[in-house]
Amino acid sequence: MILKEYKRKSISKPEDVAKILQAILCSEHEIDQDKEHFWCIGLNTRNIIKYIELVTLGTLDMTIVEPREVFRLAIIKGVKSLILAHNHPSGALRFSDNDIAVTERLIKSGDILGIKILDHILITKDDYISMKSDGLL
Repeated sequence: MILKEYKRKSISKPEDVAKILQAILCSEHEIDQDKEHFWCIGLNTRNIIKYIELVTLGTLDMTIVEPREVFRLAIIKGVKSLILAHNHPSGALRFSDNDIAVTERLIKSGDILGIKILDHILITKDDYISMKSDGLL
């Protein structure tokens, strides 16, 4: 199982997350690889992965993300922070206006709950971008 390989791994840069999620995505059935995924990576106080959760599996070009779904496991597991991530099956390596709006909503929700959103990473099969690195977060 891929997750076991990455559990207890400390996250220090967006590339770490991108590699993990690209490996997970590539291990899925070919049909599911062509759907938009939205993941949350729960981290402890030392930025060590406590869990990786596929929050939603959408369609070819969208997925619905609600704060209650994003923070449910984070609260149960008692994480300090989250890294958000999703893929664009089209290969487009650009955050949409909706991606930015969803992230802003999740940051506000996290602030209320005391769970910090550290980054939002967009992956394709062989590349990635980071909201934090791009100055959008």
